[in-house]
Amino acid sequence: MQEWLSTAQELTLHYGLRVLAAAVVLIVGRWVARGVRHIVERLMIKGRLDATIVKFTGNLTYIALLAFTILAALNQLGIQTTSFIAVLGAAGLAIGLALQGSLSNFAAGFLMILFRPFRVGDYIEAAGTAGTVEEIQIFTTTLCTPDNKLVIVPNAKLTADNIVNWSVKGTRRVDMVFGIGYRDDIDRAREVIQSIIDADPRVLKNPAPVVAVYQLGHSSVDFVARPWVKSDDYWDFWFETTEKAKKAFDEAGISIPFPQQDVHIYQHKD
Repeated sequence: MQEWLSTAQELTLHYGLRVLAAAVVLIVGRWVARGVRHIVERLMIKGRLDATIVKFTGNLTYIALLAFTILAALNQLGIQTTSFIAVLGAAGLAIGLALQGSLSNFAAGFLMILFRPFRVGDYIEAAGTAGTVEEIQIFTTTLCTPDNKLVIVPNAKLTADNIVNWSVKGTRRVDMVFGIGYRDDIDRAREVIQSIIDADPRVLKNPAPVVAVYQLGHSSVDFVARPWVKSDDYWDFWFETTEKAKKAFDEAGISIPFPQQDVHIYQHKD
């Protein structure tokens, strides 16, 4: 009994120290990985690199160091990491075949960082959704919609579809259509629309705004107005100009017709 207790104490001491050492390595390694990630991100920010590259590189650095920490902790437990790595390699192949979608997301994220079709802060439309890019991670991209919803999109889905970047050029053309009645003066209507656009300081001088008759509709003569504004001013300009146009048309006595039909009734005499 005494020998058994002595053996148990030796084993507990021996393996207990190994478990303790492994736990210390894991905790310290994780702390170091976070610290290195912050240092890398700070250095890249000081180098004025794009925020997209900063986040992606930081996450990749943290995962690589965390994997190294886990291997070091296993080594403290007495597990042969060389054979373990070989087993992981075989298991990784099987897992890779099962997780083709995740690997494609990783590859897509790498390509997005490399070619940069959009950056953090850009407003994009892709994969059936639209929003401001908040973060590009290894497997997913996070978007914030105008109504403040968070949308997490797999990277592979983004690269597999058309990407519309509304922010990259810095300016946007506002396409607005105004309908007037057939009996109204089109020259006067053009003057009203042009005066609204010319009086707005947000409208860019180059390219010059266009105001012209667009088409002769079923119940209205349609004018198109195409001014250029900065991307950030797009919606404010749209809403305010629509309101100004209605008020200016009312003051000028210009009607804004609604769809209507003329019905002719014929009476047949028996």
